[in-house]
Amino acid sequence: MSDIKVAVLGAGGRMGAQACAAVEGADGMRLVARLGRGDTVSAKTLAGADVAVDFTVPAVTEANVHAVLDAGAHAVVGATGWDDDSRARVAAHLAELSPRGTGSQESLGVLIAPNFGLSAVLAMTFAAKAARYFESAEVIELHHPNKVDAPSGTARHTAEAIATARAEAGLGPSPDATEAGWEARGADVDGVRVHAVRLRGLVAHEEILFGNEGEQLVIRQDSFDRASFMPGVLLAIRSVVSRPGLTVGLEHVLDLS
Repeated sequence: MSDIKVAVLGAGGRMGAQACAAVEGADGMRLVARLGRGDTVSAKTLAGADVAVDFTVPAVTEANVHAVLDAGAHAVVGATGWDDDSRARVAAHLAELSPRGTGSQESLGVLIAPNFGLSAVLAMTFAAKAARYFESAEVIELHHPNKVDAPSGTARHTAEAIATARAEAGLGPSPDATEAGWEARGADVDGVRVHAVRLRGLVAHEEILFGNEGEQLVIRQDSFDRASFMPGVLLAIRSVVSRPGLTVGLEHVLDLS
């Protein structure tokens, strides 16, 4: 079986550089292109890549994915800033590229991962399973001060999964008697409060808090080094080539959904 040819977008950044090194050191993969800030994404610059990994920034990541699809490559996305509308546009683009006569089965795949850390994916999965059993739920995410978005994509993904589980269980909003000072209560993500901390010395951390009368459950995940994300990145690259259509969350690749 031939090597998977990989291009990395945002190769000049910390995550992009780490991804390049991981691909170069992985069996069955070959790094064929490194694209940095200002580089155009096209069939020519992707240099025949089977998979393009996007570690850019929210302002350009969606346009990059559309360009990758137009170039005939699969996409693995680690950049944040995605919402329901941007994901829907990618899904529609994939449907347009579906080969004639194959129904809804698209040949290309896009995997958007809010987090590649296996511990983070497990924490999100455990939180979604626990959410239906607790009256209160809140999320705290902690990152380095160079992160450009808040709350993080991981925290949003976590909160959305918690909110879905609570709705399916028939739970109402978490109790909260706050009448003033709402700006101190964090972002509201589908009814789940999310608090963002930006502090020098941190990498990526998340704490998910659940409460009932007389008890508390805390799920905590810590990523101390970006190297911890690379097994998930490599898994996503290997998986997306045989996973047509849009996949959101590494938990589906890990069969945890």
